Amino acid sequence: MARVRTGVRAMGAVLAVALVASLAGCSSTGGKRAEERAAAAAEGRSAVNTPRWTFAMVTHSGDGDTFWDIVQKGAEQAALKDNINFIYSHNDEGNQQAQLVQTAIDKKVDGLIVSLAKPDAMKAVVAKAVKAGIPVVTVNSGSAESKEFGALTHIGQDEAIAGEAVGDELNSRGRKKALCVLHEQGNVGHEQRCAGAKKTFDGTLQNLYVDGTNMPDVTASIEAKLQSDQDIDAVVTLGAPFADAAVQAKQTAGSKAEIDTFDLNAKVATGLQGDKLGFAVDQQPYLQGYQAVDLLWLYRYNRNVLGGGLPVLTGPQVITKDDADALADFTERGTR
Repeated sequence: MARVRTGVRAMGAVLAVALVASLAGCSSTGGKRAEERAAAAAEGRSAVNTPRWTFAMVTHSGDGDTFWDIVQKGAEQAALKDNINFIYSHNDEGNQQAQLVQTAIDKKVDGLIVSLAKPDAMKAVVAKAVKAGIPVVTVNSGSAESKEFGALTHIGQDEAIAGEAVGDELNSRGRKKALCVLHEQGNVGHEQRCAGAKKTFDGTLQNLYVDGTNMPDVTASIEAKLQSDQDIDAVVTLGAPFADAAVQAKQTAGSKAEIDTFDLNAKVATGLQGDKLGFAVDQQPYLQGYQAVDLLWLYRYNRNVLGGGLPVLTGPQVITKDDADALADFTERGTR
């Protein structure tokens, strides 16, 4: 909880500075311009008059992945503000994702945003984009490979650090035996999360691999594990949609294990409020999409780069029941 409170204080300080700046500018042209930009956004118009650049985002999302819906919303909002023609595509197979990136290169896009869940499949095609003079930003997964592949920067959470935060939280809750549920084979970020949790967790942590494209199979696999090992007192899922499956599995198995998860959505917020879930680790996917587009715009417009060679972190933030009420409205509108 100390981590969350610190984040809230920091955000409060940022908002205070922004408020003072806003008030100071009300009597100047800066204040007028800010009002004009706000009016433009409200009317669905861009807030800038820079060229109509085209940015493509290609992710490793599977069909129906609500997490990536939130990333896409953030990117689309920034694209509207920045006068960007935004193209989104996705495929959870590494080779297919690489082909989509090649398609973006062939279209001669002005900027490229890619996730690197399966970096080996993406390395060559990202190099092609860089060689073609297309600025690249990596997002969500691939922080370790981003710089090596030639990207401007990486925006997301450090998966190992996020996993370590989970281990610490499990310790604070007195858990002794945990199950880490991996729903996508070959996703290096998922492996890093479970490894990070295992590193800091004082108890025993086991990995359980499931087929994330088959939710009944996910539920059945978790249920079988809980039935066979009643000592498991915590189940950690690596995505918000899978938390609900774990809750169902717990009920059917008659287990007393606490269900915890990575990522946040409306169902997770409700689960936290109703004590069906213990905690969630939020990496702010809306911010990942928004900042990725904004950073590419800044680079095209002014050659700005964030991070100083290090990833720009959007998480982790541990969310509990105490925080869920404040975030519920944002999850309902699909931006948290």
